[in-house]
Amino acid sequence: MRLALLLIAASALHAENWPQWRGPRLDGTSLDTGFPKKIDATNVVWRTELPGEGHASPIVWNDRVFVVASLAETEERVLIALDRASGKIVWQQAVVKSPLESIHRLNSRASSTPATDGERIYTAFLDQTETAATREANASRPPGKGEVNKGTVVVSAHDFTGKQLWQVRPGLFSSKHGFCSSPILFKDKVIVNCDHDGDGYIVAFARDTGKELWRITRPNNTRSYCVPIIRELAGKTQMVLSGTKCITSYDPNDGKLIWMIDGPTEQYVASLVHSEKTGWLYMTGGFPDHHLMAIRPDGTGNVTNTHVQWHTNKGVAYVPSPIVAGDHFLIVSDSGIGHCFDAKTGDILWEERMKEHHASLASAEGLVYFINDFGTLRTVKPGAKYECVAESEIGEKVFASPALSDGQLFIRGEKTLMCVK
Repeated sequence: MRLALLLIAASALHAENWPQWRGPRLDGTSLDTGFPKKIDATNVVWRTELPGEGHASPIVWNDRVFVVASLAETEERVLIALDRASGKIVWQQAVVKSPLESIHRLNSRASSTPATDGERIYTAFLDQTETAATREANASRPPGKGEVNKGTVVVSAHDFTGKQLWQVRPGLFSSKHGFCSSPILFKDKVIVNCDHDGDGYIVAFARDTGKELWRITRPNNTRSYCVPIIRELAGKTQMVLSGTKCITSYDPNDGKLIWMIDGPTEQYVASLVHSEKTGWLYMTGGFPDHHLMAIRPDGTGNVTNTHVQWHTNKGVAYVPSPIVAGDHFLIVSDSGIGHCFDAKTGDILWEERMKEHHASLASAEGLVYFINDFGTLRTVKPGAKYECVAESEIGEKVFASPALSDGQLFIRGEKTLMCVK
């Protein structure tokens, strides 16, 4: 009995890494404790100026922090490792050298958050170098009005010293808004969603070799940027995402379709979240129409008319991903109106003007972090009424979502990466 208690205590003391987009559960939540509620002169552990530019989030594994950046002068896309204790850049490795692709004014050329399993760091970039394949594709299907020439997706694995272990090019990609396909990890696989204005696909690679394990042919061929969420739902392992005019659930073991909802709009960016309390998934998006849905995940086949629990057009976010916190569903629109919903009924409990947001929400210890584009951090307690526990200024614009680990916040600004404790 005593040994069992010691093992439980040791497990509870073990801090979580933040290994990929939106953390260990792909939903923006941390189970760690001791996080700061605000930023001030006393709790900034370090602040490091980063080369180039990028909107990808930082990831954290033990004593290392990793980010990616695009260097316009050299046309390189780079992976950067920092020492967690000091913020010092340990190494910087070029992953891809390519002409700069066209992007939306609010995007970057390093927007795909890397992922790590503690042995390798996985990245995804777009290579706009003309090849025989892109030349043929662009000739056979010339870009339409407002579209751009196709580039090539590049997925790579590096070890913790910066050495490249493998690199693969799974297919073409074209979007006038640029590239953003964050890799995620599941068992022995690294999975990348490549919805775009062409033959869209999701592909899984072996983490150790880069060998392709399965490929999903996506419907509708419409640009979207949603990172999937993976959960055990209704007795099945499900990988769920919105994008390309639908919401879909697949088995991440083999890529087989489980269920689908048509629409309700064309393009999506935000990831879905899941509530343990209701058992439902929550989707927000997109463009050109705005929708927010609570979805029961226990269906098979086309469940458009049977499994939407509630549906509203109010309080919708296109880019920032939301948070589920107990009985509450929190979200902030791109234009900067924060909303708190009753997760079960879909009733709006409060709304608050917070200025424009592109960073996704994060939560820990019953509090939710909102960071707007102008660098204002608001720490909010979910509830029936709006309660801002603290408000502080980061000191620069912020488009990247934060990382949370062992009581530390890692926030990437327009020029710097900072650690706050």
